[in-house]
Amino acid sequence: MDIFDGLTLIGGLSLFLFGMSIMGQSLERRAGEQLRSLLGRLTTGKVAGLLTGLGVTAVIQSSSATTVMVVGFVNSGLMTLKQAINVIMGANIGTTVTAWVLSLAGIDGGNILVQLLKPTSFTPILALVGIIFYMFCKGAKKKDTGMILLGFATLMFGMETMSGAVSGLRDVPIFQQMFLLFKNPVLGVLAGAVLTAVIQSSSASVGILQALAVTGQVSYGAAVPIIMGQNIGTCVTAMLSSVGANKNAKRAALVHLSFNLIGTAVWLAVFCLAQVVARPEFLDDPASRLGIAIAHSVFNVLCTLLMLPLSSVLERLVNTLVPDTKQPEVFSELDERLFTTPPIALERCRRVANEMAETSAAALQEALAALRSYSPELAASIREKEERTDHYEDILGTYLVNLSTRQISEGDSREAAKLLKMIGDFERIADHAVNLLGSAEELRDKRLCFTDAARSELTVISAAVSDILDLSLTAFLRDDLAAAALVEPLEQVIDQLKEQLRTRHILRLQKGDCTIDAGFAWSDLLTNLERTADHCSNIAGCVIDISHDSMNLHQSLRDFRNDSADFQMRFAEYQRKYALE
Repeated sequence: MDIFDGLTLIGGLSLFLFGMSIMGQSLERRAGEQLRSLLGRLTTGKVAGLLTGLGVTAVIQSSSATTVMVVGFVNSGLMTLKQAINVIMGANIGTTVTAWVLSLAGIDGGNILVQLLKPTSFTPILALVGIIFYMFCKGAKKKDTGMILLGFATLMFGMETMSGAVSGLRDVPIFQQMFLLFKNPVLGVLAGAVLTAVIQSSSASVGILQALAVTGQVSYGAAVPIIMGQNIGTCVTAMLSSVGANKNAKRAALVHLSFNLIGTAVWLAVFCLAQVVARPEFLDDPASRLGIAIAHSVFNVLCTLLMLPLSSVLERLVNTLVPDTKQPEVFSELDERLFTTPPIALERCRRVANEMAETSAAALQEALAALRSYSPELAASIREKEERTDHYEDILGTYLVNLSTRQISEGDSREAAKLLKMIGDFERIADHAVNLLGSAEELRDKRLCFTDAARSELTVISAAVSDILDLSLTAFLRDDLAAAALVEPLEQVIDQLKEQLRTRHILRLQKGDCTIDAGFAWSDLLTNLERTADHCSNIAGCVIDISHDSMNLHQSLRDFRNDSADFQMRFAEYQRKYALE
C-alpha cells in the first residue's frame, strides 16, 4: 500500500461518511410525519418504547441521534425516564440496519440474480434516478427522495473505494500484527470505543470495520470485541448532549452509557469464557461483511434481552448515580437537542404554541369577566398569563428562526412560518387583555359608571369578541378550516358594532347622559375589543393560507369576502345574532 492508496482511502472514507450523513438527513425530512406518529405512540410499555426506538433509529440511521433526541425529550418534560430507557434499548437494535445494508457489497456468486444484489450493480442506477429526482422534480418530497438515493449511492461508492484502497494491507506485516493484538478482548473493546467516539457513529465505525474485512486479516476473534467497544464509543455524543440539561436528562444519557457498559461487560465475560473453555475454531476465521453485520445484530439483541427485564434496576442505578436535589426539576420548553430531528422539534414547537394560544385566550376571557366583575385575584391571573405569553413569544420566535435555518422539508418550513406569524397575534391578544383590565381598574378607581344602554351594548360586543376568540382558537388548535371560515364575517360584524357603539356614545354625550371620563374609558374598551377581533382574523386567515399553500393573508381575505354567497350568508347570521336593541 503506497501513498496514493492512502489518499484513496481518505477519499473513500470521506465519501462514506458524507453519504451516510445526507442519506440520514434526507430520510429524516422525508419521514417527518411518520416520526411524529411514532412520537405520538410513546407509552410506558416496554415493548412500545423498544419498537419506537428501533423504528426511529432505523429511519435516521443513527442511535447517537436518537439518544440525543431522547435526552432532549426528557429535558423538555416530553418523555419520562422510564420511557427513555426502553427507547434507548430499541435504538441499539435499530442502528444495526446499516451494517446489513453494507454487507450487500460482500455478496459473491456467478448467478446473475446474485450479482444484481451487489451494490456495484444497482448503485449507478440509484444514482441516476436520484439525480433526476433531485435536479428535475419540483416537489420537496421528490427532491428528498432523490437525496436519499444519492446519499446511498455515495455511501456505497465510498465503501467500495475504501475496500479497494485497503485491500493491499493484507500483505503488510504491521497491519497483520495490529489485528492479532485486537484478539486481546480488552484491546479490541478499547479500539472500537475510541474509533466510534471520534467519528460519533457506531454505524459508520461498523462500516469501516466491514471495509477492513476485505483484507482477510480481521478475524472474528478480533471483530467481536471491536463491535462491543463500538457500542460504548457511541455513548459519547449523548453524554456531551446532557451537559447543561436537568437531572433526568443526565440520567437518560447515563442510561445509554450504563446499558452499553453493563451489556459489554457481561457478554465480553461470556465471550472470554467461551474462548478459554470451548475454543471455537471459527474465531480464527477471517470475518466477512455479512458475518460482521450478524455479529453486530446478535450482540445488540443479546444486550437488549439481558437489560430489558432489568429496566427498573437500571432506572434505580442512574437515580443513585444522579441523586435528587432539594431544588424542583426545571424542564426546558424547547430544547436545542431536538434540532437533530427537525420534525420532532417542530412538533414540540406546535405543542408550546398551543399552550401559548390557550393561555392568551384565557387571559382575554378573564379580562371580559373583569369588566363585569373585577377582583384582585382575576387581575393577578390576567397579568401572569400575559407575562407567560411574552415568554412564549420570545422562546418560540428564537427557536423557530434557528430551526428554519436547518434543512427541513417544505411542509415543515410552512408550518414553522405559520407559527412565527401566529405567535405575534396571540401575544397581542394577551396585551389587549391587560389593556381591558386597565380600563376595568380605571372605572373602579375613578368610580365611573356606564349607562344601562352602554352596559347592554358592552355585553353584546363582548359576547361577539368571546365568540370570535373561541373560533380562532379552535381553528388554530385543530387546523379547523370550518371554524376559520366563520371568523372573517364575524370580524366584519364586530367592526360594524364598534362604529355603531361609538356613534351611540356620541349621542349620549350630546344629551348629557354620559361623562367625558367615562367616554374615554368607553373608547379604549371599543378599540381593544375591535383589535382583538383583528388578531383573531389574522390567525384564522393564516390557517386558511397554509391549507392553500399560500402565505398571502390579505389576498386570502379579499378572495374570501368576494365569495359573496357564503360570506354574505354568514355575515347576515352574525348581524342578527349580535344586533343592538
